[in-house]
Amino acid sequence: MTPTFAIDRGAIDAVVFDMDGVVTRTAVVHAAAWKRLFDDYLEKRAAASGGEWRPFDDEDYRVYVDGKPRYDGVRSFLASRDIVLPDGEPADPPDRETVCGLGNRKNGYFIAEVERHGVEPFETTVRLVRCLQEAGIGTAIISASENATLILGAAGVGALFPVQVDGLVARELGLPGKPDPAVFLEAARRLGAEPDRAIVVEDALSGVEAGRRGGFAHVIGVDRTGDPDGLRRSGADVVVPDLGDVTVEPPTLPSAVTCAADIARRIGTVRPAVFLDYDGTLTPIVARPEMATLPDETATVLRELAGRCPVAILSGRDLTDLRGMVPLDGLVYAGSHGFDVDAPEELGGRVRRGEEFADVIAAARARLREAVAPIPEAWVEEKAFAVTLHFRQVAERHLPALHAAFDDVARAFPDLRRSGGKKVLELRPNLDWDKGRALLMLLERIDRDEKHFPLFIGDDETDEDAFAVLIGRGIGIRVGSPHVVSAAEYSLADTDEVARFLAGLVR
Repeated sequence: MTPTFAIDRGAIDAVVFDMDGVVTRTAVVHAAAWKRLFDDYLEKRAAASGGEWRPFDDEDYRVYVDGKPRYDGVRSFLASRDIVLPDGEPADPPDRETVCGLGNRKNGYFIAEVERHGVEPFETTVRLVRCLQEAGIGTAIISASENATLILGAAGVGALFPVQVDGLVARELGLPGKPDPAVFLEAARRLGAEPDRAIVVEDALSGVEAGRRGGFAHVIGVDRTGDPDGLRRSGADVVVPDLGDVTVEPPTLPSAVTCAADIARRIGTVRPAVFLDYDGTLTPIVARPEMATLPDETATVLRELAGRCPVAILSGRDLTDLRGMVPLDGLVYAGSHGFDVDAPEELGGRVRRGEEFADVIAAARARLREAVAPIPEAWVEEKAFAVTLHFRQVAERHLPALHAAFDDVARAFPDLRRSGGKKVLELRPNLDWDKGRALLMLLERIDRDEKHFPLFIGDDETDEDAFAVLIGRGIGIRVGSPHVVSAAEYSLADTDEVARFLAGLVR
């Protein structure tokens, strides 16, 4: 999916995030606590006076209290009902009928709910923060709440932001609440950024207005309530339903090593199912495939990992070749990009797709070998389910002739479809099948008795099919440069980092 908004690393130095509703799923908890407070208060007040009362509703929450300091929210809502109470003192007990007393009662309701049920972070927000940090863009969090540290800790992201300007800081510095931009400006100042080179990310109308008043380069409104027009009217430059629609330009994948705690939190108590490419993932890319032997340390890690959770090797290599390169017990092997699968009987045993293309593949392979025979260092690999042309060692001056020869053969065999990889051109059976579909087939079988959390680690464009199917249901990790457009969520620098990451997963 194409992002709605890209943050330009050359123009932006910092991004300031609101907490509730942007980083953590606490807006609904706040709304429930406010409703409990005001419904109870209004009903008792009406009973005492003999009048009617109207419950606190979603519109009241958005307009009068969302994003504001607690006591400001109490005053704002009561004023909307023509109710005036004395302010009281911050130390007022929750049963005292003052602004502070009511605010403290709401706070008690909120904390009890957080302690009882915990807090979830928005994982797309966490990933965007990691991308920004990887790109060298400063990140800060603001909140009107004096419980921000408690909430972030309960969500498992207590160390995510280097700068935090919350209700405690605002009270200490005497900063006014939203829609005044003071807290956002203080966060930007602490990051060393000017407002015109910083972005505010908010879901509350008052917060969006504060960002506009503060003169920030952009205000991103996150629409969690189905009111994008309200956010735009308040000053949002762009409105998105989720921060998965925002990226960094040029693209940056955060490191899976840096984000190991995020990944562990997402896996939780569910056992993972680990899917791995081979070449470029478990072993470095080399001149000839037969030279890509599995390092002993990686083999040890794979053996330990397979003793704890399902592990599948999903590679473009021929199945026989793949088994020879990774001769370990307890693994699932999927060769030829998933066209040829060898799994234990309880997972379906041997599964082959595209066998009806055997004669076409053999004929195309023979034709291609003949066509590239004059080209030095070009060679065609023997595979059951693909015609694979390698040209890693081919001199640049010969590449036009090589591509022309491949194109001629591809046109002659329309029952095969083109594919590619790192210094590889390939023809495969023209079936709706790839690494992604093979992964889902295996995952469905693995999940028969117990639900697993899938991860796939790969390095090539052929692995994008697997990354894509895991969006929203698992995690994809791409090996290589982090500055690439990919359906993966994280990156690892090289095969050594892959081995270290898998060792960490074992631990």
